[in-house]
Amino acid sequence: MSFFKQLKEGILTNNPIFVQLIGMCPTLATSTSLKNGIGMGLAVTFVLMCSNFVISLLRRFIPSKVRIAAYIVIIAGFVTIVDLTMQAYMQELSASLGMFIPLIVVNCIILARAESFASKNKPLPSLIDGLTMGLGFTLAISILSSVRELLGSGTIYGVEVFGSGYTPIIMMILPAGGFLTLGMLIALFQYFMGKFQKKEDA
Repeated sequence: MSFFKQLKEGILTNNPIFVQLIGMCPTLATSTSLKNGIGMGLAVTFVLMCSNFVISLLRRFIPSKVRIAAYIVIIAGFVTIVDLTMQAYMQELSASLGMFIPLIVVNCIILARAESFASKNKPLPSLIDGLTMGLGFTLAISILSSVRELLGSGTIYGVEVFGSGYTPIIMMILPAGGFLTLGMLIALFQYFMGKFQKKEDA
């Protein structure tokens, strides 16, 4: 599979959030600001790339009966690296994301790619798969975070956009606002993907 085909799959045709609808827990919980969204996206991308690569390297040596447990141990190692690095150098972001960094260990996106791709393919394609799926996740959560932060706080990445006269829509940074925004973005994404597919078929 070529890099561009994998990139298209990760960002568009098989996007983890807008198409597969997996990893919803950290997506909804950490998307209240763009800074949090990008931080979570990059953390997941790093873990995806590293765990996919190592799992692919070890795929012939991991017994089938314990493969899920083995995947979790490998993923947990890289999540620990991310968690400790954030605590050491990005304390504010680490405090904002809180328990959702350790919970990356059981993130459905990472376990799904380990089982469906890394365990069946060579290391380099598996590394690229981790990168492209991670980029798709990061892009989707960043869009969701931008909309919620803009409407809920009147800012983008902490920078004021609408001025002091704007009255924030507080619901947008609450769980209900997350569900509503995500639903609308999924609908828009599916609408435009449907049009794009029709053009390709024509």
